Amino acid sequence: MAKTAAPGRVKLTREQKKQARLERRQQRRETWRNMLEAFRMTAAEDRSFLPLFVAAIVLGAAVGFAVPYLIDGSLLYSIPIAVILAAVGGMIVFSRSANRMTFAKADGTPGAAAWVLSNRLKSNQIRGDWRVSEAVAATAQLDAVHRVIGFPGIVLVGEGNGPRVRSLLAQEKKKVSRVAGDVPIYDIVVGNDEGEVPLRKLATHLQKLPKNLAKAEIGNVERRLAALGNRRAPLPQGPMPAGAKMRNVQRAVRRRS
Repeated sequence: MAKTAAPGRVKLTREQKKQARLERRQQRRETWRNMLEAFRMTAAEDRSFLPLFVAAIVLGAAVGFAVPYLIDGSLLYSIPIAVILAAVGGMIVFSRSANRMTFAKADGTPGAAAWVLSNRLKSNQIRGDWRVSEAVAATAQLDAVHRVIGFPGIVLVGEGNGPRVRSLLAQEKKKVSRVAGDVPIYDIVVGNDEGEVPLRKLATHLQKLPKNLAKAEIGNVERRLAALGNRRAPLPQGPMPAGAKMRNVQRAVRRRS
């Protein structure tokens, strides 16, 4: 009996399969290239990274080899487990060091909070249904307020100069409260001063807020706030690169506002 394709399954031609393999291979190469670049940057920025990286590999290999060998007395399990634990130890140190370096470089630059919200919440690295609207209010000095809707309710996240961004937050909170009804509204200032939330802890801070809304209510709140007709302020996409001139960016913002 002739084989038939499963219902709803599209049969690819030989050329399409070849193209798919080439694309997957290219993606793998790109991933390894990005990891190598991140490794080089981390090693250049953090002097303690390489010693910790090597120590984690050696310790992981030693534990992975010694424990199974003492229990079983055979190399059959000891060597593979040693290799696996060495790789895991190295990757943990690399991941944490690269993450710490990234936040250190982004901290205090315009657009950093928007970058965290976009990358951590929109990409589902933090569990939950989060709706992010970047730069719903901003100044020519690149202070900005971003709006997040999720299980806690409405969260307004401000970044920039302390007094200016608090004033901007107060204005946006007053505007949002007109249509929010009884939905809780939280306001956060990103920074390192007292009462502010450090950039590296922003996503975790959001996740720790109390859950006040059901999943079905989040969409309703988003539709209600859409009636405000906020126009996204023209701020830099992500943290402003080192060496960029603030005056030039501010001039571009004024022209586009």
